[in-house]
Amino acid sequence: MTDVAGPNRSLDLLNFFLADVRDGLGPYLAIYLLTVQHWNEADIGLVMTLAGLAGIAAQVPAGALVDGTRYKRAVVVVAALLVTVGSLTLPWLNSFTVVAVLQSAVGAAGAVFPPAIAAITLGMLGPRAFVRRVGRNESFNHAGNAVAALLAGLAAYAFGPVAVFWLMTAMALCSIAATAGIPANAIDHAVARGLHASDHDSNRETPSGLRVILSCRPLLIFGGCAALFHFANAAMLPLVGQKLAMKDPALGTSLMSFCIVAAQLVMVPMAMLVGARADRWGRKPLLLAAFLVLPVRGLLYTLSDNSAWLVGVQLLDGVGAGLFGALFPLVVADLTEGTGRFNVSQGAIATLQGIGASLSTAAAGQMVVREGYSAAFLMLAAAAGVALLLAALLLPETRPETGNVGAAEAGEDDMTSTDAAKAASEA
Repeated sequence: MTDVAGPNRSLDLLNFFLADVRDGLGPYLAIYLLTVQHWNEADIGLVMTLAGLAGIAAQVPAGALVDGTRYKRAVVVVAALLVTVGSLTLPWLNSFTVVAVLQSAVGAAGAVFPPAIAAITLGMLGPRAFVRRVGRNESFNHAGNAVAALLAGLAAYAFGPVAVFWLMTAMALCSIAATAGIPANAIDHAVARGLHASDHDSNRETPSGLRVILSCRPLLIFGGCAALFHFANAAMLPLVGQKLAMKDPALGTSLMSFCIVAAQLVMVPMAMLVGARADRWGRKPLLLAAFLVLPVRGLLYTLSDNSAWLVGVQLLDGVGAGLFGALFPLVVADLTEGTGRFNVSQGAIATLQGIGASLSTAAAGQMVVREGYSAAFLMLAAAAGVALLLAALLLPETRPETGNVGAAEAGEDDMTSTDAAKAASEA
């Protein structure tokens, strides 16, 4: 086995630069179409909805693709190129149909990144080192999000909304360069799909993805909890942004940007905590902590409309989302170990998350119109409370009984080879 210190650093850079690429243009698209292209709000909302639906629909196929291909790096590169094309061409397009199709393609391409990164990580380092590496992946991802948000704000202020597209293009190209830094032979493709290291026969019969998902009760429970978590979480930040804008229209956008950056910075130590302690403490205590933060956050929003209070409470998003984001691939990997369907299972759970998030903003908006902001926050907090109860009562601890718990307690890096241990210590 070759020294993987270099590939580890390339994986760091890949997670950092993909942070701004994997979700597409997001809210920047709406701002650009409204202020530069002068689209109406209905057409903007429809384009963003179509892109979101394309991303949701692509989750399971993307996971199946990553499971089945030995060209995982190429999949990342192609998806990044699609995002680059979508960013570079948009300033010259004004046709609703063309923009809708292009952004839907970008949304579908973005579904590839999470399972591909998880698969490359698992295939490079193996299941014993996966826990620590996932925490590190998420740390670089959140750092990349924070830096990208700051750069986007500065670039848009200096050069206008179109500068955001050039920034995303630059980060997409950097992510392609980082992908090239990971040698093809550094990835064990059997391990990358959730098989054991000895299962290198490509003709080995594996259960279908649908069978794995439907036959694993804990995986179904986790999927339901994930959907409720995102239903409760997705609408909270937009509602806070609306309240901030109503309180002080001149500072609303700036305060929203601060909320995003601050929460991302809080997510970094949370992801590191998962990587350092998920084997020693188990997955479930950390997962319950993530679920517990969300209803508390919803309740706290109802106590005051003060801008400083709202921004301060929003920092809790970094705790809950930071823990959950790092735990997500670990729990799925635990529950699908040996099946060869790790990535398609990730896609299925991500689909449920996407559905929950999509329903969240619509339901919260209706509740605000009918009963007010406090009622909407309480509704979201109640959904988070249901997720907490389901996880506490029905979801088992998924940490393997054997593995690296003892090594973790000894403070070792828990990699599957001497080279991997050396790489981790150097990085």
